Amino acid sequence: MPHFEHQGNRLFFRERGEGAPVLLLPGNTASSASLEEELDHFGRRFRAIALDYPGTGRSGRIDEWPEDWWERSADAAAALVEHIGDRRAALIGASGGAIVALLAAIRRPDRVRAVIADSFTLRMPPPLVKRWVEEERARRTEEQVRFWTAAHGPDWEQPVDADGRFLLRFAGTGGDPFGGRLSSIGCPVLLTASSADSFLPDAAEDGRAAAKEIPECVSLIVDRGAHPLLWSRPGFFRRVADGFLDRLT
Repeated sequence: MPHFEHQGNRLFFRERGEGAPVLLLPGNTASSASLEEELDHFGRRFRAIALDYPGTGRSGRIDEWPEDWWERSADAAAALVEHIGDRRAALIGASGGAIVALLAAIRRPDRVRAVIADSFTLRMPPPLVKRWVEEERARRTEEQVRFWTAAHGPDWEQPVDADGRFLLRFAGTGGDPFGGRLSSIGCPVLLTASSADSFLPDAAEDGRAAAKEIPECVSLIVDRGAHPLLWSRPGFFRRVADGFLDRLT
């Protein structure tokens, strides 16, 4: 299985296909295992790669995720692009993965060709994050446990609980992942979201606001779909993503 070392962490990734690299970035409690269908789709035309962030999936565990975990994950994504021998990649991220993708474009523009960021928020106030964590703890149904087990293995509770603690600490610091830096992104960006996203009720508004800050950006806000759009309307999302990627080439 493919691994690489980054900042003392052994990180896992999956890949399909050949051609220009497209890096797929999962949400916080998902993993590369959760993106098999996306790997299959984008792998038909590109070298599609999905990353397990530090502490998740088949990557090495971290007892407590630091408050800059998203930024470290963004650096890991850029390091993976370098590891596979490509100068730059297009990044596709959903939910927390969208934050990682945008942070990678901010922190490592030399490794990011373009970004598709789906279903994310610009700010995480403590009441909203507390609701997320409480709902996550209450949602441990048989189906949800199967999802997390497939994503992380039999010790799924460790990364899921670590994520909840990280989010609560992050919200306590102000809950702003970008710190006014979106305007520094120099690559093309596509933002997608649904106004019907009940998990992130401000996703559509935040997508429009972010698009005003990012110099070369298009936002696509739709009326139907849940969180994230990548999974709730996969056929639609893939058509839109394919069109955006086609224009890059």
